[in-house]
Amino acid sequence: MAPAAGPLSSRATAAVVGGGPAGLMAAEVLAASGAEVTVYERMPSLGRKLQLAGRGGLNLTHGEAPAALLDRYGPARSRLAPAIATFGQDDLRRWCAGLGQETFVGTSGRVFPTELRATGLLRAWLRRLDASGVRFALRTTWVGWDGPGRIRLRFADEQERVVAVDVAVLALGGASWPRVGSDGAWVEVVRAAGIAVSPLRPANCGFLVDWSPRFATRFAGTPLKNVALSAAGRQVRGEAVVTATGIEGGAVYALSAGLREAIDRDGAVTLQVDLQPDLDVGRLAARLARARPTDSLSTRLRRARLAPVAGGLLREATGNLPPTGPDALAAALKAVPVHLVGLQPLARAISTAGGIALAEVDDSFMLRARSGTFVAGEMLDWEAPTGGYLLQASFSTGVAAGAGASHWLAERHGVP
Repeated sequence: MAPAAGPLSSRATAAVVGGGPAGLMAAEVLAASGAEVTVYERMPSLGRKLQLAGRGGLNLTHGEAPAALLDRYGPARSRLAPAIATFGQDDLRRWCAGLGQETFVGTSGRVFPTELRATGLLRAWLRRLDASGVRFALRTTWVGWDGPGRIRLRFADEQERVVAVDVAVLALGGASWPRVGSDGAWVEVVRAAGIAVSPLRPANCGFLVDWSPRFATRFAGTPLKNVALSAAGRQVRGEAVVTATGIEGGAVYALSAGLREAIDRDGAVTLQVDLQPDLDVGRLAARLARARPTDSLSTRLRRARLAPVAGGLLREATGNLPPTGPDALAAALKAVPVHLVGLQPLARAISTAGGIALAEVDDSFMLRARSGTFVAGEMLDWEAPTGGYLLQASFSTGVAAGAGASHWLAERHGVP
């Protein structure tokens, strides 16, 4: 945990808006500095996105080398590096252990709590925050500023009130999970204050494909297991899933930033699917050549250990005229073109690209245009693939914003 400034000579007041990982981390750091902290959350409970993300296993961070981890943040690498260096992978794991929640590194390098789900971690965290004096105001929505040191909030009774605070941290999330509170409603308020916000776009998202009705009806929901996807000079191994309107899944998400940029630029992009990445063309052709002359395409592919969806995808890509010779068929199966024509809606994406431009915040994550207001988490303009990178940066920027806010307070309320 980043060192908190303090102690404060008086009970300076701090508002943290947003009860997700970034906001709660900022609240913890501020409370440790001696500030009187209130967390304002628009939903009826805290950490909803964290809970939802943990349903299939809460992927907290990744165990790869720090330099490799930083590379996952692309253009935002240099701005996030100091925050992640201060509160990195090992720090996050020690912090979890301090809450009585041990972690482990899975075979993929991803880091999870031992109990996998978020429930135990979140409960322990909220107990510690409560014991440190942090207060929580639920069903409370931030609606803007009302002059220096004054924020406007809409409370559960639907009445708007102005609250005076010494410092504020905004951690309102992106717009990819509106049902848990991340709906991007803050964007226009922030823009109206003259602060640059890059458009919020889907990240780690699925893509639209104009499947034929026959293919979509038969194969929607079918996984493409152990495939390699290629686009824009990158290749990713993993799994994908055919949907009624397109394609999604882990391997797709890993390529989503480049695919999104290509669609923005060109209107469409072609994704190449290698349905048998463990075999080269020659070995796959040899398997296909073992088929009987009377075998159907489905039978030939089954003998080559390919699932029915492989034949369906090949027929879809070739207008139901797949090649017949073993060599040509093998080559086709190693590079099935899938034409992506758009992105799935933002509300279906795992995370959000875009947000408050990083140039709008200083090195302590304070808004240059709003002295005393700090920003953390997915509100900022960065993105990362799944695999623990999203939560790591959210935790790290929450710590950094909380530390920045506590030091800013110390300069004004600290002991001389």
